[in-house]
Amino acid sequence: MKKILFVASEGVPFIKTGGLADVVGSLPKCIDKRYYDVRVVLPKYTCMKEEMKQKLQYVTHFYMDFHWKQEYVGVLSAEVEGITYYFVDNEFFFNGFKPYSDNALFEIEKYAFFCKAVLSILPVIDFRPDLIHCHDWQTGLIPVYLKERFAGGDFYRNIKTVMTIHNLKFQGKWSVKEVKEITGLSDYFFAPDKLEAYKDANLLKGGLVYADAITTVSETYAEEIKTDFYGEGLNGLLNARAHDLRGIVNGIDYDDFNPETDKFIPFPYNANNFRKEKVKNKRALQEELGLERDDKTMMIGIVSRLTGQKGFDLIAYVMDELCRDNVQLVVLGTGEEQYENMFRHFDWKYNNKVSANIYYSEALSHKIYAGCDAFLMPSLFEPCGLSQLMSLRYGTLPIVRETGGLKDTVQPYNEYEGTGTGFSFKNYNAHEMLRTIRYAEQIYYDRKREWNKMVDRAMAVDFSWKVSANKYQEMYDWLIG
Repeated sequence: MKKILFVASEGVPFIKTGGLADVVGSLPKCIDKRYYDVRVVLPKYTCMKEEMKQKLQYVTHFYMDFHWKQEYVGVLSAEVEGITYYFVDNEFFFNGFKPYSDNALFEIEKYAFFCKAVLSILPVIDFRPDLIHCHDWQTGLIPVYLKERFAGGDFYRNIKTVMTIHNLKFQGKWSVKEVKEITGLSDYFFAPDKLEAYKDANLLKGGLVYADAITTVSETYAEEIKTDFYGEGLNGLLNARAHDLRGIVNGIDYDDFNPETDKFIPFPYNANNFRKEKVKNKRALQEELGLERDDKTMMIGIVSRLTGQKGFDLIAYVMDELCRDNVQLVVLGTGEEQYENMFRHFDWKYNNKVSANIYYSEALSHKIYAGCDAFLMPSLFEPCGLSQLMSLRYGTLPIVRETGGLKDTVQPYNEYEGTGTGFSFKNYNAHEMLRTIRYAEQIYYDRKREWNKMVDRAMAVDFSWKVSANKYQEMYDWLIG
């Protein structure tokens, strides 16, 4: 039995701010239990929901030498859906109304503490992993500490590490002087071929240098991050480690996102009956949001963080032109003020065509995936993206820019071959996007049979976690031997 330990700063069902939590919550459940014992370590945040806190059992506590003082390390555990979770408890670091604070230096100290605590609790909980799977910069010091103060003892010898990059933009950077003091690492570790990058200490870089393998969340993104444009200053290192770097696309939970059993949508449907049943969800959505009731109008959905990375500057640029078309646009999400206000403005200007919902609602997101005809996602960069996978599952055809995971998961429509599961455009250009949306409109209105065949293909593709889990297992076997 091979032992795998996942370490992350968030994970469903305990704490979630983004897609990372979905990966950490879903992937361990899909790894084959006959060959792997997979467990997960998370911080114990005080902002976790009360019902989740009730599940935690106290295991033990001890004091650990950290940043020139003795810090309390509490250990709790819980079992959910057959997976054992451990929690590192320390009120000073994991207090607060949300998991992450805006104080960058405090975040670095907090997750440096977390990394050291994770390695320190292993003998105490009597679990010696063959491999530690680290996620994003918050766990970047684990591969470093394993090669440094934990390198001496037999217990830690030959534990392998994998570093997964969910979004390279976030790296955990601060001045060398302060990071050195917090982590207790010697000068040796703060050289340009180790943790130092552009005069700063960089925790993600440390993880990427010392991990035995590196993964990211789609094959295209794994190639893109070796370039200047996407590499966020680490492309040199990623090129140097190219033979240890692989892209494995994320999955989605096919039980949670299933139009046949989805409790959030009023009219369940499947690949066989969507031609009759899907449109009922559209009617219900038009009614709920006060849009003009019309089965035939093409409805385009957007469920997203409203940030520049997601391509909203392109949408802002052509929004007036788009609203002159025979389409309805439904938006759900929060983010940068300029984009929130932009959608509010167009909701006011084209009230029966645009619905701006500037908040987040799980229920409404499912209704949008089910009720819309197309789903717009014109990202500047997108390591993997989950929304396009959900829209494919619901037979809502994605319109995406060819970047990262979007390029890997949406096959562009080819009218000559009768192939494709959506529509895509290549350059980050507002009118190229608009042209692609209008091409989709043309197929929707003039060639409805072709459109429905595309929906058939979209609902037939498999982006469940099972497929990704097999690829992770191959990598684990390759590393552990």
